[in-house]
Amino acid sequence: MERFGRNTVWLTLVIAGLILIVGLLDRGAGTHSAPTGSQAAVPAGDEIVVELAMMRFEPSRIQVPPGTTIRFVNRDPMLHNVVHARPDTLGKGPEKFRSPQLGPGDSWTLTLTVEGVYDILCDIAGHFLAGMVGQIVVTQDTAAREAEPAGTAGQPVARDPRDLPGPIDRDEPTVVRFDLRTVEVEGQLAEGITFTYWTYNGTVPGPLLRVRQGDTVELYLTNDASSTQPHSIDLHAVTGPGGGAAVTQVAPGETKAFRFKALHPGVYVYHCATPHIPTHIAMGMYGLIVVEPPEGLVPVDHEFYVMQGEVYADLRPGSQGHAAHDPAAMWDERPNFVVFNGQFQALTGDRAMRVNVGDTVRIFFGVGGPNLPSSLHLIGEVFDRLHPEGAAEPATHVQTTLVPAGGATWVEFTVDVPGTYTLVDHSLSRAVDKGALATIEAVGPGAPDIFAALDD
Repeated sequence: MERFGRNTVWLTLVIAGLILIVGLLDRGAGTHSAPTGSQAAVPAGDEIVVELAMMRFEPSRIQVPPGTTIRFVNRDPMLHNVVHARPDTLGKGPEKFRSPQLGPGDSWTLTLTVEGVYDILCDIAGHFLAGMVGQIVVTQDTAAREAEPAGTAGQPVARDPRDLPGPIDRDEPTVVRFDLRTVEVEGQLAEGITFTYWTYNGTVPGPLLRVRQGDTVELYLTNDASSTQPHSIDLHAVTGPGGGAAVTQVAPGETKAFRFKALHPGVYVYHCATPHIPTHIAMGMYGLIVVEPPEGLVPVDHEFYVMQGEVYADLRPGSQGHAAHDPAAMWDERPNFVVFNGQFQALTGDRAMRVNVGDTVRIFFGVGGPNLPSSLHLIGEVFDRLHPEGAAEPATHVQTTLVPAGGATWVEFTVDVPGTYTLVDHSLSRAVDKGALATIEAVGPGAPDIFAALDD
């Protein structure tokens, strides 16, 4: 799929899409007569079902022999259609096919007999701008139908939000050693899209580092021999030249180390500070360091680790292939992806954060950047306590907080009602369209005195 033009998503799309995602992110896919995922190959004579669900075509790319019946089924609670057109040519020429508007549960069938590549999209209310695009490849070549297209593989790079060390359990400061490795990996940016990430320890964000105020920290940074770039680390918790970057400019295959004392409690960003610094950060090189006060943090039932960053890729959500870094887009500060933990909507569905009703939750949240702040909001909850910009003293009963690029916070709340809660950047095009969205699934007994639907 060719790169889209730059357009503005209509406000109605943002609102409708957000409501849709809140309600349907954990919904299982319907029955297909072909494999599900970013692509499906169909044997001759079979029918394939393509679902219009969660503002996506599922599968988004199919390869079929001529004469195959394709049935499009609308699973969303809104209108969709199926149009043969590329976003950059929409309205500029005759369309080979256009479905009627499909309401919830409606279906439409299409049979293509001419071999070729057919780009499809939904153009109702500009839904294609939110990534509702796909591709049909009609070919007699069995091997081509069964082959996986380039760019649909790639290793997972999104850090599990539960992957963080537990609270500090000691009364005295000590010497703490961390070993980090910078490694460049081809990872999954979105369904059907890969991207070459530069990482700490192979994930985005890098490991959460956790120490006690007064600890002496020894940090060893190794640049993997396979790297194409020098790398470094700048920790905002460090008092010293470059936050450590001045002494950790590490060539591929080298290791450098330094020591610092954790003087101030709080939550701090770390990132690569090797020129060109914005590029190194945008490729995924950031993380958090937590410096606990001597008395520790208030005990909670669950802790999660989430960071937001921009990916300046030359593909948009819904495309297929390997995305290259786009320096011009970074110059303009116009990323095609704004993501949590490095990947489009990485922390949803099977990878959602899971809690029980009555649990207390803490989220360590930071913004790697390199450019955009985050308007952090949890739909359906109020932050009981929020530590603005990582400060030790909390504010209380906060709906949305602004976290600057290179800044961090931690929030705490109690889950009172079962259901799906959606963590977003409330600059909503970043959440709905570009990927800065995660979900928390809470299970347990209802609380009708707090929240209940009223029957008509």
